[in-house]
Amino acid sequence: MKVILSVDPIKFPLTGIGRYTDELAKGLQRAELEGLRFLRGTKLVSSVPALHPAKAMASMPAWLRLAQKSRLTVAAYRGLGAWRKARSLRGFEDHLFHGPNYYLPPFAGRSVVTIHDLSPYQWPQCHPPERVRFMRAEIERSLERATALITDAEHTRLEVARYFGWPMEKIHAIPLASSPDFRPRSEQPGKDFARLLSALDIKPDQYTLFTGTIEPRKNLGVLLDAYSRLPDATRQRWPLVIIGYRGWGSAQLHARLQDAQRAGWLRYLGYLPQESLVAIMAGARLFVYPSLYEGFGLPVLEAMASGVPVVCSNASTLPEVAGDAAAYHAPNDTDALRDLILSGLEDEQWRAAARDAGLKQAGAFSWHRCVKSTIAVYRQVASES
Repeated sequence: MKVILSVDPIKFPLTGIGRYTDELAKGLQRAELEGLRFLRGTKLVSSVPALHPAKAMASMPAWLRLAQKSRLTVAAYRGLGAWRKARSLRGFEDHLFHGPNYYLPPFAGRSVVTIHDLSPYQWPQCHPPERVRFMRAEIERSLERATALITDAEHTRLEVARYFGWPMEKIHAIPLASSPDFRPRSEQPGKDFARLLSALDIKPDQYTLFTGTIEPRKNLGVLLDAYSRLPDATRQRWPLVIIGYRGWGSAQLHARLQDAQRAGWLRYLGYLPQESLVAIMAGARLFVYPSLYEGFGLPVLEAMASGVPVVCSNASTLPEVAGDAAAYHAPNDTDALRDLILSGLEDEQWRAAARDAGLKQAGAFSWHRCVKSTIAVYRQVASES
């Protein structure tokens, strides 16, 4: 069985889909699949690409930002990109092609695509209009081309089947996992852990943490409202630390983050590499994730694997990921979230139980199992006549 995996999502900043693609690519390499190749842009390569933060952080020209808002320009870009990828894949029809990020180019061989969520359909208001148009068009083309689909969760598998009328037996829910780097504070290298937190001017067990792209879908406005309603002494003792890349539609959120920072109860640290995130996650007293909609919810799993109690919304896939280990609130119930945060910071009995349950829940997920299940899908697709 020969496989080609698209590795375009492995780029800076590494999002959840980027991490999924990176872990899958490395796992497929370890499995020593015959003739394994990776498609990077329009080039077929034999190794997993490395991240290049400096190159990725270069500012985007103004003309390119404007071009992204033009339907004709986006359509032309989409068509040209698909054609160039299809040309690169010619002669490799004996391979199975996997697009891990919603998209499949035209390809005469068998193909699998991972659909991480249906937010462009279920929550279009949480994306810029041009992204919604692009993703809907590409997802629908991918579904026409795909032999089988993979989703990150059973919730999304059911959503895709209902929304597009796909047969359930051709959609495979394969859960993600947290990196082994995410582990409890007691297992962190002592000096490195303390040095990193000290450099960021935060102290172990003295902050609440949120990680994720700063964008409307993450529901940070409700989190800021809830935290602002805590007693002032609580906020000052356990400030809110937010880590995440600046996303779309976040100007007002960033203004609020600055106000809270000036008031002394919030720290916004921007995007941080995983080696820093691992330490900050393990040092948190509480992890909070009020997202409106997720395809999986990887940060919740990373927090549980780090031995940190979790409060999160009960939306979409999050109960599937966190199981009985988290305390849940309705996404827009600010008062319920405030109360859960207060309990999560002060109730030592609940905290101990949540920590133990979270470690057990996180242990049920592994990248090895994710890769193994993905290869099983490949074999099933390859065996179909």
